[in-house]
Amino acid sequence: MELERKPVGAYRRIVVKIGSALLVDRASGLRHDWLTALSEDIAALRAAGADVLVVSSGAIALGRSVLDMPSGLLKLEGSQAAAAVGQIALARAWSSALAAHDIIAGQVLLTLGDTEDRRRYLNARATVSELLKLGAIPIVNENDTVATTEIRYGDNDRLAARVATMIGADLLILLSDIDGLYSASPSVDPEARHIPVVTAITPEIEAMAGGAASELSRGGMRTKIDAGRIATNAGCAMIIASGKDAHALAQIDRGARTSWFAPNPTPVTARKTWIAGQLTPMGTLTIDRGAERALRMGKSLLPAGVRALTGDFARGDTVAICTEEGNEIARGLVAYDAEEANRIAGCKTAEIETILGYSGRAAMVHRDDLVLTAGARQPIA
Repeated sequence: MELERKPVGAYRRIVVKIGSALLVDRASGLRHDWLTALSEDIAALRAAGADVLVVSSGAIALGRSVLDMPSGLLKLEGSQAAAAVGQIALARAWSSALAAHDIIAGQVLLTLGDTEDRRRYLNARATVSELLKLGAIPIVNENDTVATTEIRYGDNDRLAARVATMIGADLLILLSDIDGLYSASPSVDPEARHIPVVTAITPEIEAMAGGAASELSRGGMRTKIDAGRIATNAGCAMIIASGKDAHALAQIDRGARTSWFAPNPTPVTARKTWIAGQLTPMGTLTIDRGAERALRMGKSLLPAGVRALTGDFARGDTVAICTEEGNEIARGLVAYDAEEANRIAGCKTAEIETILGYSGRAAMVHRDDLVLTAGARQPIA
């Protein structure tokens, strides 16, 4: 595959994710000068003809600062209270910074359910698309005021990737406190190698991911790799760049060290992009080598190829499809409930009616409801 890394301003639609530690200083609060410089970069991208959308962390961190809350982990109600105050302050800060360039900001608060549920996903997409059409810049954040641990992203890296695929972006930029992907954590291993280009997210790339870096930043390299998988599978390139210094976006084109993730040259359809981006599959199907080869050829997953399954899923739920080595290669909408799927796993299609007592679907997951994930871009023996 030929790699084509264009200047940032050459992309048509760009999503920029801002980490909390970049926007908010634990001692002094909002970093006004940094936000002013970044807004200048965003205005320059707009002037070059690009649509820009911002996924901005910082509501809880900013609310903590405003409320003078103690350091350390917060209980759920404490986080929600901080978010309630911080969301107002964050929206005001972005509105003021962008208004200096005659740009209108629009606040969009999302929860995990808004992107996992198909109908709510389409509604959110319509709202964001209309804001862009009207010339506003959507400022997106997770709605931490109402989200609980069980129904939340917990990080804005993956949220940014879902938003990027939702609006058909061709570039996702994750501004963080690290300048890209390394072979190991550079804070632990002084010999860690910087990885400037990632052509596919393989198990080896996943193994390089680490944990969260600070109390202000809940997303570590693991969530960035997850974001890369979601974005690149939809044909969206991704850049991990340091945002510590002023004019972080402009510095990318000036040669700053970054990691660039190549987009899938054959992106999936919009509906399959939604399937592939699901963060909470309800179960897992483990398949044999023959079924793996069939999926790579664009065929459906038949019951005969399923070796094991886990999860209490219902018909129509999203399931992860994994090899016997445990590597996920696909996701899809399953045609059977978990109990029925378990009964027909490993059986021939002709045996389904005898086992279940009715003539069910021939495929466990039909090819129209199935999408290969990034790991399936690698050859098998």
